[in-house]
This record gives sequence, C-alpha cells and structure tokens, in this order.
Amino acid sequence: MTKVLKILPFFILITLGCKAQNSEPSDFIPDNYVEFEKYFGDLNKDGLEDCVLIIKKTDTTNIVMNRFDKKVDRNRRGIIVLFKNENGYQLADKNYNCFSSENEDGGVYFAPELWIEIRNEKLYVHYGHGRYGYWEYTFQFQNSNFELIGYDSSSNRGPVTNTETSINFLTKRKLIKKNTNENAEGGDEVFEETWSNIEIKNLIKLSEIKDFDELDMYNY
Repeated sequence: MTKVLKILPFFILITLGCKAQNSEPSDFIPDNYVEFEKYFGDLNKDGLEDCVLIIKKTDTTNIVMNRFDKKVDRNRRGIIVLFKNENGYQLADKNYNCFSSENEDGGVYFAPELWIEIRNEKLYVHYGHGRYGYWEYTFQFQNSNFELIGYDSSSNRGPVTNTETSINFLTKRKLIKKNTNENAEGGDEVFEETWSNIEIKNLIKLSEIKDFDELDMYNY
C-alpha cells in the first residue's frame, strides 16, 4: 500500500506534464471567449506551423439592435499567438480585446474588414476598406514580444490610388507616395515620393495595444 501511494503522485505529475506538452490551440482560449478565426504559419523561423487565434467574447449584453433594427453581436475580438513545438503549442503572445467587433457601425461607409496573414516569419494585421484602400500593421517576434516594426496604407478613389504611406519603425524612416496625375483612371498614377525621419523611443508591443482603432500612425 505504501509503495502504491509513493508511485501515485509521480504518475499524476507525468500525466499532467504530458497533457500540458500536448496542448491544442483551443486549450488557450480563455473562459467566456470563442474561436472566431484561426491561421497557421511559421513565425519564429523554426520550420514549424505556429498558430494565430482570433477570439471573440461571448457577453450577451453586447448583443444589440443596430440602426437597421437588426440584432448584431458587438463583442470585441482579441488575438492569441501560439508557437508550435514537437509536443504541442506554447503561448507566445496575447491580447484579448484589441479588435472591435466585425459588426461595428461604419456610418456612411461599411466597416473595414480585419484579417490576419503570416508570411516571411512576420505577423500582418490587415484592414481592408474596399474601394477606399487599406492599412496594415507588421509585427515581428523579438525581445520576447511581438513588436510593431512596420505600417503600410493606401488611400484610394475606386481603382485610383491617391496616396500610399509606408513606415519602417526599425530604420525610423517614412515614405509617402502621392499621385500627381489628376486624370488617372487606375494603373496610370504618377507618384511623387517624400521621405522623412520619424521619432520613436520604444516599439509598440502587440500585447499592449488597447484598441487598434485608436492607433494613430499620423503621429509619426
């Protein structure tokens, strides 16, 4: 009996350890949240398919009637970044409430569409606004965090690109390209380029962004 009791705690530790090591992406979703979208790709240059989860809160008080008398879910969304290893997944970064709902009121225009992309070991947070253009944030894992290293945007008038902006927070350089062809119909723009230096002391961390809608890149 004594021998069995000595073995039992060891067996429990081994079992719990195996469960932790063989974790699945869904194991990292906090209470009162659900999976909204899931993406895979290598984010730390080890050749393994890491995982990015977009999660959404499930607070019923945020299900409301919009101005068209339609019931919509206004719960905010968040992001969880997981690194894959040979035994499962481990948490790399998280921010549970940094994205607005996909059902936000866009006013006269429709609300921009959020999607995530993983390429070249970097994480891209992309907002598409149809014929009006887009804006995109580039994050890279460094200093034990995902840090904002780049920003790109395009302001469009239908098929015509009016201006393009690109900021490299590592080199602290900013490029603005402005179309000077007032008669452009799309593809025939003539851009005037303006380079400038930016000031930034510390890179923005993904985990510290309270609201992507409030990130003002015009400050740089």
